[in-house]
Parts: sequence; structure tokens; C-alpha cells
Amino acid sequence: MIIRFSVGDTLEMKKEHPCGARQFLVKRIGSDIRIVCRGCGRDVTVPRIKLEKGIKRVIPGEQTEN
Repeated sequence: MIIRFSVGDTLEMKKEHPCGARQFLVKRIGSDIRIVCRGCGRDVTVPRIKLEKGIKRVIPGEQTEN
């Protein structure tokens, strides 16, 4: 199953980040996903397959129109 999310969405993960936060902001999408921890601000790049296994839910971000 493919989980749909886009740049600006917040991902709630099954496991906590070492800082204790479970939410990450999506910054870039591709074969690797760039996310930023909502707790400490750490920037992490994770392979899509590994990231999708750890997602608990997707919280939609603000959608902007050009």
C-alpha cells in the first residue's frame, strides 16, 4: 500500500525520535524523503520504503495555490 503525502504535511511516526517527538514535517519528496523533526528541528533524509513502514498517520498541511 502506498501512503500519499506531500510537501508541507506532517507525519506522525510509530516510534519516537530520540528527542521524544513523533511528528515530522515533510520538506522534499522523491526516492528519498527529507523530513524535519517538529521537536528538535533535526533534518533527516530517509529512503521512501523505510519511511512508509514507520508512518502512523498523515496530518495534511496547508495547501497553497499558485
